[in-house]
Amino acid sequence: MGNRHFIVPAFIAAVLLWPGAASAQTTVTIGIGTQDTTTNTVTTGTIVRELKLFEKHLPKDGKYANVKFQLEWNNFTSGPPVTNGMMANKLHIGMMGDYPLVVNGFTFQSNPESKAQLIAVAAYNIYGSGNGLVVHKDSAYFELSDLKGKVVSVPFGSAAHGMVLKAMQDRKWPADYFQLVSQSPEVGSTNLQEKKIDAHADFVPFAELLPFRGFARKIFDGVETNAPTWHGVVVRTDFAEKYPEVVVAYIKAVLEANAWVRADPKTASEMIAKWTGIDKEVVYIFLGPGGIMTMDPTIKPELVQDAAEDAKVLQNLGRMKEFDVAKWVNDSYVRKAYGELGLDYEKQRASFENYEIKGEDTFCKKPISEPRKAGELWIDGEGIASFSSPACTLGAYADLKAKGKKITVAYVFDTERGIKLFADQAFFAVGGKDEIAPFLLKKDAEAHAAKIGGKVVNFTDALKSAMSGG
Repeated sequence: MGNRHFIVPAFIAAVLLWPGAASAQTTVTIGIGTQDTTTNTVTTGTIVRELKLFEKHLPKDGKYANVKFQLEWNNFTSGPPVTNGMMANKLHIGMMGDYPLVVNGFTFQSNPESKAQLIAVAAYNIYGSGNGLVVHKDSAYFELSDLKGKVVSVPFGSAAHGMVLKAMQDRKWPADYFQLVSQSPEVGSTNLQEKKIDAHADFVPFAELLPFRGFARKIFDGVETNAPTWHGVVVRTDFAEKYPEVVVAYIKAVLEANAWVRADPKTASEMIAKWTGIDKEVVYIFLGPGGIMTMDPTIKPELVQDAAEDAKVLQNLGRMKEFDVAKWVNDSYVRKAYGELGLDYEKQRASFENYEIKGEDTFCKKPISEPRKAGELWIDGEGIASFSSPACTLGAYADLKAKGKKITVAYVFDTERGIKLFADQAFFAVGGKDEIAPFLLKKDAEAHAAKIGGKVVNFTDALKSAMSGG
């Protein structure tokens, strides 16, 4: 009898240690590095976390039957600290902009334990809009060249830093053309407001956010680099190869987050504003219908090509040696997620379509047939109304104001590039047959005005033009 007392616990211990044993539970910790205030990444981080979408899709059977997942979310204001966390093996999944992504992959090349691979895209603008450079609204500077010798801050190592470096290389300017200093979005914003610096370059959403908050004016947009801007997701290969089903589950969560935004973009923008502190109207200009950013996890050849160009910019500056971008890209997980959800990966990968504004224009009384010529008004206490053209949008704006309605913000689209704009920040070419054409860049508006025999005006004068019918 005495022996049996010891045999039974030993037997139980053996069962507990046996792989797949009914009551043995393993805890797998997943470290995820997010950038909550970087609107481009909210569908890969903030929304997934707040709506608990990762938990919903995590595998629960087979080899995962006795696995308990512990998610550790870590929020950062830019990409480089995410890479540091991944290198230290505290983070397994990270999200960041195009330049930091390339640096992440390159940094991991010399890591004996693990590499890092690009597994999905968060959101992109194929023209490069999203990054931008702003000056104080009272500044005398209107062109990038006006800032020669001036103090320009940018978060070093960020997508916006890459934009500035490329703009300088394109113009064959020396490295000391600006007095470049590294400042986080928060520090740069405060310093610009207090006029301690001459300009601040930043990534999504700050080149829109600071003008929206009333103290800055954008003088350079990423579209002028003629290179896409995008954010993506990287994973440590040791983690992904050990738990491929978990990586696939994460991408399914991202797809659900994208669908959640599209289903009700106004409510989504309001919720994201609460979670991140970025104004809802700014979130909406990026992620709403026809937004500056297209939410799409597929890894498009054009974005891979852009990553290779980013690597070249960094190599030219001596900041990076050889880096094989093709080897770094791994779309097997996102393909599997699409396949398991019955979605067509190849069709989506080939598409650059966003979801668009639709419906009826109640002011001009006609359907919205060309969404990238449409406009929207966010009417306080009522919601978002859509209109069929810039002239109808501005006409409705004046009409609603006259009726005592409060309009939080008006959106229009750049006539040439189809990029969503805050109407009060746009340049308008007016003339011709009652034409009102909005533009992101003053020089584009001037070229169009010359073509139609018109003139370039600001938002206030464009409103007057709409009210007078030309």
